[in-house]
Amino acid sequence: MRVPNPFRVTPSMACLAATFLASSFMPALTSGSGLGAQIVLVDRGTFSVSVGGEVIGSEEFTIRRAGNRRSATFMANGVVTLTRGGESQELRLILSAQGADGTAGGYELKIVGQDASEIAIRVVDSRFVSNFRSAAGLEEREFRVSTDTRIVEQFVAHHYYFLRNLREGETARVIEPRSRTEMDVVAGPSTDEQLRLGGTLVDSRRVTFRSGEHERIVWFGSQGQVLRVEVPPLGYVAERQDLVG
Repeated sequence: MRVPNPFRVTPSMACLAATFLASSFMPALTSGSGLGAQIVLVDRGTFSVSVGGEVIGSEEFTIRRAGNRRSATFMANGVVTLTRGGESQELRLILSAQGADGTAGGYELKIVGQDASEIAIRVVDSRFVSNFRSAAGLEEREFRVSTDTRIVEQFVAHHYYFLRNLREGETARVIEPRSRTEMDVVAGPSTDEQLRLGGTLVDSRRVTFRSGEHERIVWFGSQGQVLRVEVPPLGYVAERQDLVG
């Protein structure tokens, strides 16, 4: 099944993307092998978000690419809206990544509503520097830069796109910005199956990623697009809604 027509990009997504574009995405169009590269839409859509079997919100996202293979630069931006216990929050986020596998390049997150805060991650020399700003003040953390580092935010499904190329037994270093943690994530075996999204059956590839005793289960489409994510320890499920027939 092919991905249908994309959803309309919201003003909040467009505004956040514009502030990040000049520093993290446009250089791919003006330097080296990226000169004259076309910006390609990789995927965009919407997820429903559930915790403990209860729908608590949604996620809208867009992933774009400039260049190809090793010279590729990705920009993934999205808005996650959650309501829990009568409190609401909106996560506005944007991620840049490089190369065919999507190695982390930079990240920005703004949380509006409950637990309002901002996070920015940049590469400085040979390390990632994370600035976390909230009502409690400013906190800075450093993470080691490596070619296998990915950024996968908590409660953000489309970031798993950047784990799509991991094969069984391969490991990626994953930074989870909101929790200010990093972990080694190991890919398990890949299983082909038909995934039911509403009344539609979609061909998919299911992969279980493990970090210690925790696991995350992801269903990928034929082009690597994320269709469904389960994080059992959190009771979290995100499922594509734009593919539901």
